[in-house]
Amino acid sequence: MRAAAPHPGPEGPVSVLTRRAEFLAAARAFRQGKPGFSLQGRPRGPGEAPEGIRVGFTCSRKVGNAVARNRAKRRLRAIAREVLPGGGRPGWDYVLIGRPGETARRDFAQLCADLRAALASVHAKAAPR
Repeated sequence: MRAAAPHPGPEGPVSVLTRRAEFLAAARAFRQGKPGFSLQGRPRGPGEAPEGIRVGFTCSRKVGNAVARNRAKRRLRAIAREVLPGGGRPGWDYVLIGRPGETARRDFAQLCADLRAALASVHAKAAPR
């Protein structure tokens, strides 16, 4: 798998998760489901690189055949490029998981609004009480 070049944003670059261990670490952290996708997010630990936002994308076979999965992942990448530079937090890893049918069909503006709401919810869950 090739590594994507960081996408610069106002909060720092957004880079792509590539290792299975990074995806598994995000799966053990905070989650928020929305109609078009599920979001997993975690703050990186002290031994990890603190700068920048990292994001990963996944769609299981339940989403559909290869064409449907690729379409869903393209939409997830597009909303991440739109929302994460302003709504994500540096030092966090996020994973967007596509949902069968909904990720490809849902209105793009609604997907962006869902991601903003999901980010706010995940960040609120992580806040110290």
